[in-house]
Amino acid sequence: MSSLSLAVRDSHTMLRRNLLHARRYPSLTLNLLLTPVMLLLLFVYIFGDVMSAGIGGGGADRSQYLAYLVPGILMLTIGGTTIGSAVSVSTDMNEGIVARFRTMAIHRGSVLIGHVVGSVLQCVMSVVLVGAVAVAIGFRSTHATALEWVLALGLLTLVALALTWIAVGMGLSSPNAEAASNNALPLMILPLLSSAFVPVDAMPGWFRPIAEYQPFTPAIETLRGLLLGTEIGHNGWLAVAWCLALAALGYFWSTSLFGRDPK
Repeated sequence: MSSLSLAVRDSHTMLRRNLLHARRYPSLTLNLLLTPVMLLLLFVYIFGDVMSAGIGGGGADRSQYLAYLVPGILMLTIGGTTIGSAVSVSTDMNEGIVARFRTMAIHRGSVLIGHVVGSVLQCVMSVVLVGAVAVAIGFRSTHATALEWVLALGLLTLVALALTWIAVGMGLSSPNAEAASNNALPLMILPLLSSAFVPVDAMPGWFRPIAEYQPFTPAIETLRGLLLGTEIGHNGWLAVAWCLALAALGYFWSTSLFGRDPK
């Protein structure tokens, strides 16, 4: 078999392994899913009328704020799901299974590829589940065309890929699973500091740069434009640039850490 065929075969095997682990131990994924779902329900049913009146400058309309909120919640879902990747990678590194893999005749990079592809698939499934909850409580995207839906799914997948590589690096650099979970927590905190819940223009002046100059805000605004027909402007290019930069950084960081000989 060629080197490429071996790499594909071994990566597929590692992907199956990670998906089986996720199926047998679903508690981590479910716990991470609860946060975006609870925030969605909390902000829609508790704060929805007030937030809608404040953002729109008109009467209270919960459905308007729901439409505004959903793109940010979907990005928050991806950030939360990738924390599980950091924990999973750290667990593998510290329980000795990776050391065992190093002694076997398998493609070395297949271990990381299995984690990354498995995490991206879990992110997509998590987004679908949270999106289903949003639709169940009234979210509608009547302005989006079929092409815009495809682009939205592509953007979500690209964000998931970028954040997963960063999470893998965090897992490899952490001494244990608990530290990996804490180190990856910014992936869930940053969406809370973005335009997910309120527009950047409505934030205090000192806080606006924090919300504006980070990867989640352009990604959320791009997704919001694709699903709701709002102005995207330069956010589309910024979102793609952030994703490519983070994916490249995470890839080289992760492969560098994984390539070191164990101490």
